[in-house]
Amino acid sequence: MNWYLKVLKQYADFKGRARRKEYWFFVLFNVIFAITAIIIDNVLGLAMQDVGYGPFYLIFALAMIIPGLAVTVRRLHDIGKSGWYFLLAFIPLVGGIILFVFSLMPGDPYENEYGPDPKEGEGSLLSLN
Repeated sequence: MNWYLKVLKQYADFKGRARRKEYWFFVLFNVIFAITAIIIDNVLGLAMQDVGYGPFYLIFALAMIIPGLAVTVRRLHDIGKSGWYFLLAFIPLVGGIILFVFSLMPGDPYENEYGPDPKEGEGSLLSLN
């Protein structure tokens, strides 16, 4: 959960680098919270019949657009790619696959043009508690 909170604290920070652990924990908790929001919409009877979700999910999804984009850009920076590679997501099927592969790649083990290796400052995450 600390990794999720770290991303939320840097919600509009498109500079620097995000390691795989940070990115994937953010994705994991986003999926958990999105499913929870959909369940709440359905239990309360607020879900739209055609799509299966309602206002709780929509508010959550809208709130997570910028943090999700920011952590993805920082993840691309970690492997030495420009944040503009995110635009690959708009290429049907192929773009998503390429971004998925990029997100699985290990980060540069040295300082690159986007900053120092985030693994070097690993102890700083403990200060979030």
